[in-house]
Amino acid sequence: MQVRGLDSLDHEIAAALNASAAVKMELAARGTAAVKAAVLSITEALAAGNKVMLMGNGGSAADAQHIAAELVGRFKLERGALPAISLCTDPSVITAVGNDYGYEYLFARQVEALARPGDVAVGITTSGRSPNVLKALQTARSLGCITIGLTGQNPGGLQDICDILVSVPSDVTARVQEAHTAVGHVICELVERLINNRVSGQGE
Repeated sequence: MQVRGLDSLDHEIAAALNASAAVKMELAARGTAAVKAAVLSITEALAAGNKVMLMGNGGSAADAQHIAAELVGRFKLERGALPAISLCTDPSVITAVGNDYGYEYLFARQVEALARPGDVAVGITTSGRSPNVLKALQTARSLGCITIGLTGQNPGGLQDICDILVSVPSDVTARVQEAHTAVGHVICELVERLINNRVSGQGE
């Protein structure tokens, strides 16, 4: 079977990769303060015995799971497990809450059950408008949690309910998600190192 239009594929691949790199470069140029604040807030919370809760929909749910896995397992260094949980992974809870209360309450109900003052709630939404993420962050804030949002260039309602907002300078969902993956890796790497330094008595 012949596939037409293959001549342009090299150009399209290069264009997509360059566009992804350009978004990350712009974020590196003007978004490091928010990422640093997220790293320090998560480190302080974990060092104090608190936990990190993460949530998102679709690809952002995968990002939430990914970050939680790196913290509970390891990123680069051998160290003790760090308490992090994705609120996207329990089908029984998701279907029960969705059925009984509505999809908007999917994460808020879990936050209500699990959150303690000083915990960190991380909401990931490329549009900044996901109702279930917004409601969960509002609930988390009311319970004394630190709230962190990862979003695109139009943060929507996140602006008013997040203590820390990492806003990727793009409105293209794929580019925003690619940057969120990179930011997640940066957070995991630096939190891991800072926690290890505390344990070994090296300070920060």
